[in-house]
Amino acid sequence: MVRETRLDPEVEVIWEDFHAEVNVGSEQLRQWLLTRGSGEEAFGPDPTMDLPEPGRQILHVLTKRKVDLTPADVEVMRTAIDRIRELTAEKPRRGNADDQWRHALLDLGHDVLVER
Repeated sequence: MVRETRLDPEVEVIWEDFHAEVNVGSEQLRQWLLTRGSGEEAFGPDPTMDLPEPGRQILHVLTKRKVDLTPADVEVMRTAIDRIRELTAEKPRRGNADDQWRHALLDLGHDVLVER
């Protein structure tokens, strides 16, 4: 007998939105966060512990199945969606601010160079 688990419809929408906004894979995000958070010479024995927040939380959610989400995971997804959408709406014109903007989005798992 297969047991069917019904999810809250709001969680279904948040899951879809999250995976639309977080458009890099978990390994790509992990590598970016390791580079961003630690620097080459600062890696500790367990590099996953050196990842900056909120990227670590987003990475954790990316490793989960929808049915395994906790209320805290849903909140991480909501926050990531909102922040990515805020940042993409505030695209700077040029220069160093553009790099900082793109890096802030990459910290959240969103690469502006990836086509939707």
